[in-house]
Amino acid sequence: MSLITPDFGLLFWMVVIFGIVFFLLAKFGFPVITNAVQKRSDHIAESLQAAQQAEERLAEMAEEHARMIEETRLEQSRILKEASEAREAIIAKAKEEASAEAAKLLEHAKVEIAAERESAIRDIRRQVAMISVEVAEKIVRKDLEGEDGQLSMIDRMVEEASRAQVPN
Repeated sequence: MSLITPDFGLLFWMVVIFGIVFFLLAKFGFPVITNAVQKRSDHIAESLQAAQQAEERLAEMAEEHARMIEETRLEQSRILKEASEAREAIIAKAKEEASAEAAKLLEHAKVEIAAERESAIRDIRRQVAMISVEVAEKIVRKDLEGEDGQLSMIDRMVEEASRAQVPN
């Protein structure tokens, strides 16, 4: 009875025991093993599908994030442009107002200068008139100092008055 060359009886019982074990395994063991392997395979497939969906959602979120960043940049650019335009408009308006105010002040200054000049001219004329009257008064006093001067002055005035009435 050697194991390398077994007897027919040993070989028979080995085949019968192998058949019983195979039958029991086929009836009870293989379905459980196959079911466990199938569950594990389904779980792995579900996990792969969930990972793929998560990856797709992550890609969608990355695209959405990139789109939002681009929209934000565009909005920022638009806001900066509007702010720049508003700043330019404010500066232009301030320049215009300053120019108008300067023109108004210049016009007011011109009016004041003209009024002052007219007032100065009137004052000068009045002073010239007063000085002329004083000079004339001094001259007339000098001429009228003597009785002869007074009489000659009266004669001259009467003569001038008569000449003024004759042309009628």
